[in-house]
Amino acid sequence: MRPAALAVAALLALAGCAAPMRPAAPPSQPLVYPPAAAERVVRLALGEWRDWGGVVRDAWPETPDDAAGLAPAESDPANFPRVLAYWRAVENDEGAIRANRPIYAAALSGMTSTALWSEPAWSAAFISWVFRSAGVDAREFPPNATHSLYLDALIADADAFPATAPFRPHAPDGYAPRAGDLVCFDRSRARLAHWSERRAEAGIPRPMHCDIVTGVAPGVVEVVGGNVGDTVMLTRYPADAAGLLAQAPPGRAPILLVMESRLGRLPPFAP
Repeated sequence: MRPAALAVAALLALAGCAAPMRPAAPPSQPLVYPPAAAERVVRLALGEWRDWGGVVRDAWPETPDDAAGLAPAESDPANFPRVLAYWRAVENDEGAIRANRPIYAAALSGMTSTALWSEPAWSAAFISWVFRSAGVDAREFPPNATHSLYLDALIADADAFPATAPFRPHAPDGYAPRAGDLVCFDRSRARLAHWSERRAEAGIPRPMHCDIVTGVAPGVVEVVGGNVGDTVMLTRYPADAAGLLAQAPPGRAPILLVMESRLGRLPPFAP
């Protein structure tokens, strides 16, 4: 037998002796977090909102950026480190930092007409930064530059660990939001009719947007989100007497789901 044939035979023999591949290990049990984590999520979101100018708008404004120009925008060089910090919270920044560092340098010298942080959208990076900065580990809230992808992980956790998952999805007509929850929209042209339809396409990016609920009062739910009108903004959504979010006006994007945060709401910290 020629040397080349001997080598091939040896490789085949080794392959035949190799141990069969083991199935992927199941995900680890999620940790339960104390109320302090939930409090930090709300406090950090509100803190960023105040630092960006504290602008408030009503839900479903006549134009998407009705409140634009009332607060320091992403294009202001003073806000460069703020958005940079949000992008650093996600594993893949989609090239945002590499693209915007030279834009910032040029802006300082007045030699650019390109707006800072205009692409890609940083709203999901903002949400990821808040939860990461609040001390919620990536196991329980996987930071991501795309809302739909971190929502996939939260939905999968709720399916696998219904008793201890740190987040649980709800249709907006069946659950009244509380502080720390997420209110999410489907921004695609072919919108999902119900959040559960997302399971069939998990892992495939879909244009979405989520805000953090920071306050609830009779008839209103207040949320804070990033990259809203090129800033961090507080939006006030109407709610009914039971605290359920009102439906969107005709022709406007409806709320797809409310992601209940169970941080600080599970045993041993709460019944």
